[in-house]
Amino acid sequence: MYKKLMTCLASVREQTSFEPEAALILGSGLGDYADEIQIEQTVDYTSIEGFPVSTVKGHKGRFVFGYVSGKPVVIMQGRVHYYEGYKMSDVVLPTRLMGMMGARKILLTNAAGGADPSYKPGDFMMITDHITTGIPSPLIGPNIDELGTRFPDMSEVYSRRLHDIIRKCATECGIQLKEGVYVQFTGPNYETPAEVRLAQAWGGNAVGMSTACEAMAARHMGLEVCGISCITNMAAGISKVKLDHKEVQETADRVAKSFKELVTKIVTNM
Repeated sequence: MYKKLMTCLASVREQTSFEPEAALILGSGLGDYADEIQIEQTVDYTSIEGFPVSTVKGHKGRFVFGYVSGKPVVIMQGRVHYYEGYKMSDVVLPTRLMGMMGARKILLTNAAGGADPSYKPGDFMMITDHITTGIPSPLIGPNIDELGTRFPDMSEVYSRRLHDIIRKCATECGIQLKEGVYVQFTGPNYETPAEVRLAQAWGGNAVGMSTACEAMAARHMGLEVCGISCITNMAAGISKVKLDHKEVQETADRVAKSFKELVTKIVTNM
């Protein structure tokens, strides 16, 4: 896997020498943010040797290199999911690659289902912790010693320092920020009502199909991590509305302006 990462890095470096300070992964319906930054260069995933390619509609599938308020960033416009059939090590390859490009901080975003009845579609939830019982760890298998230790501490996956920054940024944006635990399941099917009740019993506030595995891989290699979930729908059993991806897109579009303002403030201050 390390050789594969080095091959991908060499392929990117053949196309750009841009060195980011921070990395962003944009979730379903949130990818347009990358189109509005000061773009220096883009690199399509298909042009990177050995790189896994997203097959989800609405995910553009490219790295965007540029500046947010003067800060050099790399944005992953479209992520890879475990449910697409990739090995978990391939799912987190892009996260690791951005760290190898130079990023030392990462903001993860996603579209999530609200498992907390007090939530509503359009809310933003700062991820304070996660539960990955429903998926394989991306660290299973031979350890990549060049990236991190065999048994990494996960007592603070999501940086408390960045939590304080996010809270301040949300207040400045006039956003009533939720805070909670994100539970990752495999997908691609939405969770059943019983699975949502299980997530609630575990202490989960939102459910989804990404992000937590990326956070683990990032922490393994020493990146400072933070995450924001856009609650695009209520999870099964909480709402009587039938779940579909169209609702996810529509809610993300509705809150896009607030999301972009919040992300810009976070990246500027992180």
